Amino acid sequence: MLDAPGSEAPPEDVDNGVIPGRRRPGYQAPLPDRVTQDNPGAVRAPPPEAFPTDQIPVPDRWRLIETLGVVKERWFDPYHQNTLKGDRPIDRAKVKWLPITGDDWFFSLSAISDTVFEPRTFPIPVGVQTTERPGSLDVFGKDASLVFSQTFILGAGLTKGNTAFKPPEIEYRVALAFNYNYVNVPEKRVLHVEPSKPSHRADQFLGVQELFVDYHLRNVSDRYDFDSIRVGIQPFQADFRGFLFNDQQLGIRLFGNRDGNRFQYNLAAFWRLEKDTNSGLNSVVQRPRDDLLFIANVYRQDFLIPALTSQITLAYNRNREAGRIEIDDNGFPVRPALIGNLRGRDYDVYYLGYNADGHVGRLNLTASAYAALGQDRDSIFTGRPANIRAFFAAGELSYDHNWMRFRLSGLWASGDHDPYDNTETGFDAVFENPVFAGADTSYWIRQSIPFAGGGRVISINGRNGILNSLRSSKEQGQSNFNNPGTMLAGAGADFDLTPELRLSGNANHLWFENTTVLQTLRNEGSIPGDIGWDLSMAAVWRPKATQNIVMRLSAATLVAGKGFRDLFDNNQGNRSYYSVLANVIVSY
Repeated sequence: MLDAPGSEAPPEDVDNGVIPGRRRPGYQAPLPDRVTQDNPGAVRAPPPEAFPTDQIPVPDRWRLIETLGVVKERWFDPYHQNTLKGDRPIDRAKVKWLPITGDDWFFSLSAISDTVFEPRTFPIPVGVQTTERPGSLDVFGKDASLVFSQTFILGAGLTKGNTAFKPPEIEYRVALAFNYNYVNVPEKRVLHVEPSKPSHRADQFLGVQELFVDYHLRNVSDRYDFDSIRVGIQPFQADFRGFLFNDQQLGIRLFGNRDGNRFQYNLAAFWRLEKDTNSGLNSVVQRPRDDLLFIANVYRQDFLIPALTSQITLAYNRNREAGRIEIDDNGFPVRPALIGNLRGRDYDVYYLGYNADGHVGRLNLTASAYAALGQDRDSIFTGRPANIRAFFAAGELSYDHNWMRFRLSGLWASGDHDPYDNTETGFDAVFENPVFAGADTSYWIRQSIPFAGGGRVISINGRNGILNSLRSSKEQGQSNFNNPGTMLAGAGADFDLTPELRLSGNANHLWFENTTVLQTLRNEGSIPGDIGWDLSMAAVWRPKATQNIVMRLSAATLVAGKGFRDLFDNNQGNRSYYSVLANVIVSY
């Protein structure tokens, strides 16, 4: 066959199967010639029997550095190799009472002390029957209050398998949390339903935050892609920033990965536990709620663009608590919520969401979008079934320059524009706990604002939440899709001045997306949408440059906008509210 004009046949000494740095699929290069070695007079290695094992210690690979004298284990030292924190396997000869067999069992012990001291101000309504100051006729009283909270968390885990390069074969884990809290407010009937109770309260509670078994079902590749199942009280976060669901609940979860961990999945079902009113910890001595959550999500790395992880989430929240009255530990009704027609509700809501996290070039990106679709069996305004059609979107862009990070944040959650139609369009989550726009450094995320005059023991927003959902409680109440919605636009920056010290600042502007629901509940003709400016600063100091000791001091203020001032007031005429948070976390 003749070559085409102008073409030349490839030289015979060129290997068409190999390109420098690459290999054509299916091509196997020929092996080199066999190498033989002739070494006359070489001395054979001595047999193993020549080494007296009863005289020379042979350390295992886990305790080699201690045998060499590099480190000496001390049970109270978390900074060096320590059997109590899972750095090396258990010596079964020393713990014969443990019902375990085989090798490579690891025990991990953790202890955390979390101390919070929080002076703050927020609009506090005066009680109907009585007040701390007889003769006071104001709707709103003094606004200053104080919170002290001390939490001790003790966790223990027993794991079989070297988890440095493959999933554990089985894991047992338990974590108990004890909380003591003290709150002092200036008005009665804020902390207790009885007007005879004082305006301060001390309380304590022991909660079970983790109690699960994690069983490794199988490996599906030589890179240890796997399938596992976890049963019991366990932590779960539905998306990257905790917008939809971020909690520790009783459930069963099937999870795993594929393609060298580039693809991950979760299939989970949770039966929500009741929460203690004042600590927010799980209560296992109460009957679980008639509230089920089913979640399926998949993660894919480098999807759409390289360095971006995409996630698709489908969740179904089935609530059947219409006929069940729940009174919290302070005597206030939380289900049904005392808002609208005061009737119990059942609802079915499906959440379809897309989330992304990663970077695009030099820009870091986090984004979330959800649609909430379903049916409320008893709308709080009409008493009739209503369709749920609500939407949510949030995003954060950040740019790193040396030791500085600059952030832009935006959030939109739809509000209900007509409470009396058969469609509820106010977005609400299942159990939000967002790490976004300053997180709990922010005044609006940290504080819960009571909705005085439009409902009883109802809050505009929930503590450690960003949505204006008009719920009785984020922990014990039901989702509410008749709400004014939320909008946020903000900017922030983080400055790592040293490996131990970080300074952060945030400025967020907040609005109600639609105030029609508020106008209806308050019987007002118009309410502006401007909530105001949320300004905050925080300093985080890690004296050991690790997470074992973390000290945080933050201060935030809400400069009230026209909408907030229309809804709330205080007898001192303050137009700004503040929150100071001093937090010390010590971990072992």
